Amino acid sequence: MLSERCKKIIARHGSDWQLKVWAKSFYRSKAWRQCRDAYFHLRHGLCERCGGAGKIVHHKVWLTPQNINDPNISLNHNKLELLCQECHNREHHGSGTVGDGLMFDEQGNLVAR
Repeated sequence: MLSERCKKIIARHGSDWQLKVWAKSFYRSKAWRQCRDAYFHLRHGLCERCGGAGKIVHHKVWLTPQNINDPNISLNHNKLELLCQECHNREHHGSGTVGDGLMFDEQGNLVAR
């Protein structure tokens, strides 16, 4: 039986929540943490799109249950990009989804900038 918290997460994020379930062990793995940290330092902590403060090491190739365990996809520096929160939001939610002065926070909530 799902907790109320889980039900709220599913209601807010829909199918995105399911992606996190199958990717959970990968994103908690030592291999990913080391790869992410090394890539962050390689890019000097700067967003590769706008030059701002980088925050998220983004996979250029969307991870799926079929490719997440392929290190040539999931741990390959050539397939990663360091992004700030705003550029990452734009990547996942598109530039036309959010009105001026608004952005998505880390939990996916629409908030004022």
